[in-house]
Amino acid sequence: MVRNKIMPDTCAWIDFFNGRQTSLAESLAQSLQQHEVMTCGVVLYELLQGVRKPGEEPLVLGALRALSHLEMTRELWITAGRLSASLRNGGHILPMSDVVIAALAMGNGCAVLTVDRHFTKIPGLEVVTL
Repeated sequence: MVRNKIMPDTCAWIDFFNGRQTSLAESLAQSLQQHEVMTCGVVLYELLQGVRKPGEEPLVLGALRALSHLEMTRELWITAGRLSASLRNGGHILPMSDVVIAALAMGNGCAVLTVDRHFTKIPGLEVVTL
């Protein structure tokens, strides 16, 4: 698969919004400039639950509203359930949120930008780890 879209995991957004000079934040910034970033409800949820200051929420919402947003369909929920069962049978238990991100990414031709190595255990998922 030739990567042309990125689904940043929550960890990438946290580094980016906190102004950290990490390779993860820099990669996200570059992808934003190239208009290749997608987002989803799980990441939005995780970011909003972590808001600590009143002024942070409008910043997060404004940034993510400017991006293409992917939603789960019935078929993607089925894919996610099957994927989770397959991973579990192989001894890998991943959080539901990460399985949903993976299903959305695979179903929409996106790579996942993350530092979480457990994404590499998902067959067929393109992962950009730094």
